[in-house]
Amino acid sequence: MHLKALTLALAAFVAVPAAAQTLEGADIESLIGDKRVLLSTPYGLELPLRYSAGGEVTGDISGFSMASMFTPSETGTWWVDGDQLCQQFPTWYDGETFCFAIEQTGERSISWKRNDGLEGTARIEG
Repeated sequence: MHLKALTLALAAFVAVPAAAQTLEGADIESLIGDKRVLLSTPYGLELPLRYSAGGEVTGDISGFSMASMFTPSETGTWWVDGDQLCQQFPTWYDGETFCFAIEQTGERSISWKRNDGLEGTARIEG
């Protein structure tokens, strides 16, 4: 009987996800630099952003049906400012700079909160 209780306790321990961790400077760079980040959208689609190690970020919405109304692909810049990821595109978002607090929620998942209050989740691919 003790073995069964121990097995259940270990199973419960293993199933509990690690607490989310707010990332800072170098941690943000190492997590997303040279990676593809797939932002979850309310429409069930994922918006792909490719963050190069050299500070360029490329977004591509050409696979979305509404892409014809916008520039379907654009390359901007990204950088880390303190504990936030910042990015700016030439025409997307009217060229406005946005910065994001990043929280790592899993080995390859994050949640983010933009400086205007918008927030969401994303997956990270190598």
